[in-house]
Amino acid sequence: MEISASASLTSSGLVPRLLPLLYPHAPTTSCKPLLSSSSSSIGLISSHRRIIIAPSLCLADQSAFTGVSVVDSDPIDTVKRKAMDISPALKGASIFLVGINNPIKANAGKLLAEALRYYYFDSDNLITEAAGGNLSAHALKEADEKAFQESETEVLKQLSSMGRLVVCAGDGAVQSLKNLSLLRHGISIWIDVPLDIAAKGDDDSFNSESSRELFDTLKASYEKSRKGYETADASISLDKIATKLEFEDLEAVTSEDIALEILKEIEKLTRVKKMMEEASRPF
Repeated sequence: MEISASASLTSSGLVPRLLPLLYPHAPTTSCKPLLSSSSSSIGLISSHRRIIIAPSLCLADQSAFTGVSVVDSDPIDTVKRKAMDISPALKGASIFLVGINNPIKANAGKLLAEALRYYYFDSDNLITEAAGGNLSAHALKEADEKAFQESETEVLKQLSSMGRLVVCAGDGAVQSLKNLSLLRHGISIWIDVPLDIAAKGDDDSFNSESSRELFDTLKASYEKSRKGYETADASISLDKIATKLEFEDLEAVTSEDIALEILKEIEKLTRVKKMMEEASRPF
């Protein structure tokens, strides 16, 4: 894991044509809310909601000052507090979420970006936009697999050169050694969601023909990408979160639950990195 917060961009490739419109200003550590770019077809997001931090003591400081225990009033408050706690050690490093694409992964990524005051990107959407839309991207992949893979690498190369991003990375990010090496410029987290849950998506039932077809597609992609997923710096399992929280139904796990577990894993990684750096210093 190489933690880097470089914000420079190379002048070549597909993404520079897109990012000036989608990433006009580097995120700062101020308390100003980051606004979503609703006009963008690829959905640059810090959040659909604003982050508003009132000029008052944080919950922990209130407890110490008043002697009265103060608890979070909303699950998202817990996520934001954890994000604020680990942000200094994170040093603006980008976070790459790998794993099969599904709404659970995307929603957790958006919430994580909101809590950290990062920008959110979906790499597959960037590739599609660079290719000229869904039909053009599909045609390119069918006609020239190598060219499509090169576009995936170019998009990931540009994103990995920036800091303060949460990126939902597509399977192309873990299917080549070159792309895997680009993920080392940030922190990679495998969001492990059971295939049947991922295929169900936003539908209430897994019995539809489209869901079964999607399951087969996801299964093939999962088998092809699994070894790449396993190279991530940490993994977050929906099954394990549900067991930990004593939920019988996996769908009871919320985006806040997942985002909090991601932040805890990042905290462990940054702590280990700091210990290794201190151990390598000469006496």
